[in-house]
Amino acid sequence: MNKKTKKNLIEYGVTGTIILTLFLTGLHTEVFGFVQRGILKTGLMDPDVEVNATSTEQSKNPKADFNMSLINSKGERVEMEELRGKVIFFNIWATWCPPCVAEMPGINNMYNDMKGDDVAFIMLSVDNDFQKAIDFNKRKGYDFEVYKLAGGLPSMYASQAIPTTYIIDAQGNLALTHKGMGDYDSEEFKEFLTNLK
Repeated sequence: MNKKTKKNLIEYGVTGTIILTLFLTGLHTEVFGFVQRGILKTGLMDPDVEVNATSTEQSKNPKADFNMSLINSKGERVEMEELRGKVIFFNIWATWCPPCVAEMPGINNMYNDMKGDDVAFIMLSVDNDFQKAIDFNKRKGYDFEVYKLAGGLPSMYASQAIPTTYIIDAQGNLALTHKGMGDYDSEEFKEFLTNLK
């Protein structure tokens, strides 16, 4: 075996060992999420929003389905209907989803800037074990509440992709659907939410 072949085998072995270790320890989601967070910072994944949308334009959007029951991390039941009249940031995510993990720091920053009586946040985990989502949220130090479904998901929110984010305006119209990760911690997006009140 020549020197170059031996060097290549060692490089492949080390790379394979690192990848295998990441998968066996479950750290691959965190690592891939970290890499994708860098991609988010480029602005390529920003949701397409029209900041100056008028209420007439917004009224052309479909009505949101508020028929959804949720359970929060404290075990309390929350009806989406209770949020009617507020702008709702509704994100479907999972702890095992690297793009979901990548967008969480930006969502948490936006949450801290926008939380209040006029904007509600539904961070809906689709993890099979809801405790994983609760533990993830605590471990990362995120301030937003996490939820799981207490019943069925209305068909208008069914998506083959996660993360998927829905924005509902204060009049109950579905103002935005964004499939895939997004950088929501931008001034443009915050202005978009403010204009939906």
